[in-house]
Amino acid sequence: MAMNNPRIKNKELDIQKRGFALLIAVIFMSVMLSFGLTLGSLGYKQQVLASSAIGSQYAFYAADAALECALYADQQQNLFEYSTHGVDTPSALITTVACGDTVPSTQVNYVYDANRLMVKERLPLDSNRRCADITIYKYSAPLPSGATTYIFSQGYDVPCATVSSPGTGRFVSRGQSAHY
Repeated sequence: MAMNNPRIKNKELDIQKRGFALLIAVIFMSVMLSFGLTLGSLGYKQQVLASSAIGSQYAFYAADAALECALYADQQQNLFEYSTHGVDTPSALITTVACGDTVPSTQVNYVYDANRLMVKERLPLDSNRRCADITIYKYSAPLPSGATTYIFSQGYDVPCATVSSPGTGRFVSRGQSAHY
């Protein structure tokens, strides 16, 4: 004769329910883990974006400082006067641009011909924590636009040594120009 014992039925039901709480806990933890990883990824991307914006500002300010320095050297010190340079002028006669506390580079690239003077120079800025390249074009006669001088400045958010050695790290560059 079979007995209907309520204790045996409750034990069978308890055995079936035991894994259910563990399943709910695993699902809940999986959802919370994916939520945490998503927030971490979002935070990392925001940090990268913010640091590149800061680097962009530094590069822009370096380009602006070099452009202002070249404008001052041309307009106030007359360093790039077209008529003072001859075709056989050695590069030592071209005065390098010095901005604030910077020591100008000894390498000044220039081209002088019957129509224009072109000077390229790399300037260390901000105690050599930033760098900028300036290029000055001085023409013997006004161009169709009416300008005789074009100045291009390319600023970097890293020292000149990093810019000179590609592959040593990432950097941001921004440029500015002026003509008159």
